[in-house]
Amino acid sequence: MQTRIAVIGQSGQINDQVWALAEEVGRLIGQKKGILLTGGKDGIMEAASRGANKAGGLVVGILPGDEPEIANPYVHVPITTGLCFDQRSTILIHSADVLIMLAGGNGTLGELSMAYQNGKDTVVLEGTGGWSDQVRTIAPDGFLDERKNAQIHYVQSARGAVELAFAITGKEEQKAI
Repeated sequence: MQTRIAVIGQSGQINDQVWALAEEVGRLIGQKKGILLTGGKDGIMEAASRGANKAGGLVVGILPGDEPEIANPYVHVPITTGLCFDQRSTILIHSADVLIMLAGGNGTLGELSMAYQNGKDTVVLEGTGGWSDQVRTIAPDGFLDERKNAQIHYVQSARGAVELAFAITGKEEQKAI
């Protein structure tokens, strides 16, 4: 089975440097034949989707509401959930094998917490702003509490994030479906 990597992060406007990093993350996931999962809309989600799409990867957007048209133009498979943003995130987290986090506000922080509670490791790409640059202050050892349900890993490059995500799943060699 192919590795399913959810990329989470800032929606809306993002700066050019963060866009480029998110697009590179998506491209590398696509090149390694992983399945990219995102919230399917704008910002980090669109940049990663664009990168994976251009690399020939499969892009799945887990969307809020019932309108597939709200997906960014790089999503191959728009999944409408009929749910609001935060509830849609539950489906996104449960569908992923591992997550990569860039930048991010309150919604992204909620997704990180949900991933942790559900035993999903998250790779945080530091230097992208938002919560990605703050998580280490609350989880310096890579754990949010003593239960150690999942680990938070810190990296400083897009390549490092994707390589670690595949290594975590133990599925480094992928075959296209």
